[in-house]
Amino acid sequence: MQSLAEDCDNDCLLAKLPPSALKLVAEFFKVLSEASRLQIVCALRNGPKNVTQIIEMTGLGQANVSKHLKMLAQAGIVSRDQQGVCVFYTIANPFVFELCELVCNFLSIQIQQQAEQIKVLDAFRQGEE
Repeated sequence: MQSLAEDCDNDCLLAKLPPSALKLVAEFFKVLSEASRLQIVCALRNGPKNVTQIIEMTGLGQANVSKHLKMLAQAGIVSRDQQGVCVFYTIANPFVFELCELVCNFLSIQIQQQAEQIKVLDAFRQGEE
């Protein structure tokens, strides 16, 4: 039986990672798995914002925003920039937007396929009546 790395083509880095590295990948995705954190990431898309601006853009509470910003910063997704008494947050690496676009495109295709399947089932059901 082949290992996952042997069965994967040369471009499949994920299959070549040891379990400890896969755990890091999973932790990164876990940080992005919360809708409020995705709202914050979207709020930062067009440049640095302070906590007040993020609250206004997302409608989230101050404690919630601060908690999520801390997690996003620890994961290296956002960075902090102290300017006097104010802290501004920015996206540390814009690749996070590419990742989100890939996921959104995948989900869009999946939803379209499901809608088509529902139409077929509805047509079949109406034909039985």
